Amino acid sequence: MSPNRIFLTGDPGCGKTTAIRTICQMLINRGRKPGGMISGGIREGGVRIGFKLEDILTHETGILAHINQNEGPRIGKYRVSLPDIERIGVTAIRRAVTEADVVIVDEIGPMELCSKPFILSVETALASPMDFVGTIHKRASHNFVTSIKSNPTHEVIEVTFQNRREVPSKIVDQITVERTS
Repeated sequence: MSPNRIFLTGDPGCGKTTAIRTICQMLINRGRKPGGMISGGIREGGVRIGFKLEDILTHETGILAHINQNEGPRIGKYRVSLPDIERIGVTAIRRAVTEADVVIVDEIGPMELCSKPFILSVETALASPMDFVGTIHKRASHNFVTSIKSNPTHEVIEVTFQNRREVPSKIVDQITVERTS
């Protein structure tokens, strides 16, 4: 049986990361072990000032990008922290391939794609026998994203305000039912 390759996409703020967090908890509740990385916003006074990364297994965190970062590639008003992408994100993905049974990558977007080691770690995870659930930035035009979206073995689901509550259980059912049958 081929492993699942599921990618969520959708407009910013539609609930992709919330869906990923819900999927992780549902997998744990069903006896599965998700690993990998989750990103999230950093806010100060209600204003987004950056993004953080978290290793799902170790809960170690780092900065993905920040408005006060002095170095790194610029994406909009943010500077990307390549050292933290590699220290937290890449390490988390590699760890998930060996220590978890479902690889989670939130998100494959313009900031993360500034890092070649990040791309290589995602490619390694996709080449592994592990189930994979990730999110893709809707408007990312990177060749790597194009190859993911055009691969017929990958399922791409658009998260909307209308379906965002049902998407996590659909994905978890698909992963856990297929593995137990």
